[in-house]
Amino acid sequence: MKEFIYSRNAVHEALLAKRRRVFSIEIAEGAQEKGKLAEIVKLAGQGKIKVNRVPRSRLDKVNANHQGVTAEVGEYPYSDVTDILDKAKDEPPFILILDSLQDPQNFGTLIRTAEAVGVHGIVIPLARSVEVTPSVVNASSGASEHMLIAKSNLSQAMDALRDADVWLVGLDQAGAEVEAGSRHLKGSLGLVVGSEGEGLHELTRKKCDIVLKLPMRGRIESLNAAVAGSVALYLAYLSRK
Repeated sequence: MKEFIYSRNAVHEALLAKRRRVFSIEIAEGAQEKGKLAEIVKLAGQGKIKVNRVPRSRLDKVNANHQGVTAEVGEYPYSDVTDILDKAKDEPPFILILDSLQDPQNFGTLIRTAEAVGVHGIVIPLARSVEVTPSVVNASSGASEHMLIAKSNLSQAMDALRDADVWLVGLDQAGAEVEAGSRHLKGSLGLVVGSEGEGLHELTRKKCDIVLKLPMRGRIESLNAAVAGSVALYLAYLSRK
C-alpha cells in the first residue's frame, strides 16, 4: 500500500534510512532548491527516484504543512520484538513500550526523543493505538524512518522482554517518585508509557516490575504522555551513561 509523506525532514530521512521504497518525489514549482531540499534532490538522483515539479496547490491536497515537498512511499516497515533485541547486540536493551497511545503528535514526539537518546526500538499494541501514519512521520521529523517499531500483543511482548532480562518500568502518577540516577532506569530497560487519558491499563501495570512517577512541584497534576515520556527517557539515558 502506498502513501504520501510530507515535509522536508520526513522525506529527507526516508531517503537516508532506505527502509521503505520511495516511488516518486514532488516539489513545489518555484521552491528554492537549497539546504534540505537540495539534499533531497541529490539523494533522489542517487537512488534514481523520479522528481516532479508540480503546482503548490497539488501538494496542499496532501497536507498544508508540506514545506514544498512530498514523497509517494511504500507502507511503513514494522519490526518485531526479536529485531529490537537483536539491534541492542552487546549493550543493555533500551526499549520504549506504549500502552494505547492515541495522539499522532504525542507518538511522533516520543519517537523523536527515543531516537535521540538511543532507544533500540518501540513496541505498540496491535489494536486501539495510533500507528505510524504520515502525520506521525512528520511529527517525529522523520525519526520514525530510523526507528524499529514493533506491533505486538503488549502482554506477550512484555513477557518476552522479561524472559530476556529486561526490567519493565511503568510510568504513571500512581507510582513512586523516581529519583535522578535511579537504579531502576539503569541496565536493560523497557520503559512503559500509558495512554493520554487512562494512563496504564491494569494488565499492563501488573506486567511492570515497578511503577514510577515524575516528581512534581507545581500546581498542575501531571504532564501529558509525550512530555512525561520524553523526560523519563532522558532520565534513563543519563542513568545508563
